Amino acid sequence: MKKDEPPLEFPDTLEGFEYIFNEKGQLRHIKTGEPFVFNYREDLHRWNQKRYEALGEIITKYVYELLQKECHLKKVTLPEGYGVIVLNPNENYIEVEKTKAQVQLSSDSLDEPAEKRERKDKIQKETKKRRDFYEKYRNPQKEKETMQMYIRDNGSPEEHAIYVWDHFISQSAAENVFFVAHSYGGLAFVELMIQREAEVKNKVTAVALTDSIHNVWHQEAGKTIREWMRENCCNWVSSSEPLDTLVESMLPDCPRVSSGTERHELTSWKSFPSIFKFFSEAMDAKNSSVKLAPTRRSNRIKYEEL
Repeated sequence: MKKDEPPLEFPDTLEGFEYIFNEKGQLRHIKTGEPFVFNYREDLHRWNQKRYEALGEIITKYVYELLQKECHLKKVTLPEGYGVIVLNPNENYIEVEKTKAQVQLSSDSLDEPAEKRERKDKIQKETKKRRDFYEKYRNPQKEKETMQMYIRDNGSPEEHAIYVWDHFISQSAAENVFFVAHSYGGLAFVELMIQREAEVKNKVTAVALTDSIHNVWHQEAGKTIREWMRENCCNWVSSSEPLDTLVESMLPDCPRVSSGTERHELTSWKSFPSIFKFFSEAMDAKNSSVKLAPTRRSNRIKYEEL
């Protein structure tokens, strides 16, 4: 902590931060009516970051309450028996103190066969490498000050995506499943396809990526996956071009179009009208058993010609 830095103690309500959501659902300051300001105090990046995270926790709870009350969705404990609610698919670690029971679980794992332990260690190392990369990509200066508890079968975004697929999506009665995957979520979706290719192709109608950081080469996605992504996915990327303007890509997967903003965190919000239109067209095409023919499909880059 810097000498003049104030203590890391923050309010536990939106009103305490002097913010409210207006009738349009926009976060605004109660007194000034201005949007959220990250640099609340100059030259105190660490304090500003912690303030941002504390406010984010309050907003997360608020959004989940809306999803439950107004959309009648159900909040589920993941995985069974752990008593932990996973709220953020990009960080499936909850910052808490370890209990004696968890310490016992760790010691019990020593009784596992050597081959199984070795496989787990390999997965955890790979998970840490990817998570470290994501933290650096998202915020190079973010500090980890609290110990993190591993959540069984949900230790990384990739594991979480597969867990949710296996336990919920694959078992649902829904005939049209759509994905919206932002940033690292795109990488997690590609990993899901690699692990559950046939199931995803059979169940998913269309996928909207927003400023996704996936890479089909580094993730070693096969030819059939790349072909499916070209036909059923679209990536709305940060760009100064108008919404839906085709953006060139050197990767042989889904087409890239402009989200209409250069701000990474706004790409999903700015793309929503186009994304829902994309989903509607995909569903209509599926129901009529014909291939999609709207502008985004017809303007696709023929990667084999690059």
